Amino acid sequence: MRGQRVSSVGDRYRLGRRQLLAALCVSFGMTVGGTGAVVASGKKAGTIRFGLTPVFLTNDLELLGGLRHYLAKATGHDVELVTRRTYQEVTSLLVTGELDAAWICGYPFVKFRDALDLVAVPDWNGSPYYRSYLIVGSDRAVESIEELGGDIHAYSDPDSNSGYLVTQALLHELDLSPNRFFRDAMFTYGHRNVIRAVASRLAQSGSVDGYVWEVMREIEPELVNRTRILRRSEWLGFPPVAANRRVAQTEKMQSLSQAFLAMSESEEGRDVLRMLRLTGFSLPEDEIYRSIAEKVEALKGVL
Repeated sequence: MRGQRVSSVGDRYRLGRRQLLAALCVSFGMTVGGTGAVVASGKKAGTIRFGLTPVFLTNDLELLGGLRHYLAKATGHDVELVTRRTYQEVTSLLVTGELDAAWICGYPFVKFRDALDLVAVPDWNGSPYYRSYLIVGSDRAVESIEELGGDIHAYSDPDSNSGYLVTQALLHELDLSPNRFFRDAMFTYGHRNVIRAVASRLAQSGSVDGYVWEVMREIEPELVNRTRILRRSEWLGFPPVAANRRVAQTEKMQSLSQAFLAMSESEEGRDVLRMLRLTGFSLPEDEIYRSIAEKVEALKGVL
């Protein structure tokens, strides 16, 4: 953000052994599951290179391993999971064709719509929608965004819809300069870290994925209960799985789409869904991303 110092807080938190290993994978761009090569014998030719961004709920190795094994079995292809620290890095690899597909955010999906096709969209509580939350400390006596002027604010990622774009669009709509309203801002490069920053008072307010906040409230209530929701956005299209348009109609990508759509139909798939706290995947029309596209259009020349 122009005129503001943006810093990262991800390295301020001590991680357990499993999380540390996964964090190293992210930091150095390693693939998950060794070389990401053979999962089982008799696979079809052509590895599916699948990218994951911080929109993913967690870097837990059990979850990543389960996802990779399920996709390999369901598609009949070897699957390589590629992780990066930022949305921009994964989106760049996807648009340039270095990845076949990736689980990205609605904001970059809209920005690069001409280069991407939908593969599948997660369903959370039976719907392909989620919301952005504006959060503050649980004991803070404020009731509106206007009262947050002068805050240190935590964003997730500059290419995040729920963790950046929504708040920027709201400030612009209220004629509050997105570049001057907050005293300072930081990018935490992870929605979990936005929650941690606000809970620890490292930041006074934050913009976070509502799905992540709700799931974190379930698995880490002591942490999340030190924050509260000041504002919920309108319902927005859930971060999608997208493919590079050049390969979207290939057998590999068709099999990947079908694997996601059928995830709730097998025990292995349901195990992955349980870890993600999702009910399944669907393939809705692009219309679910209209409100995100409207925010992008409104902020042209501002961001």
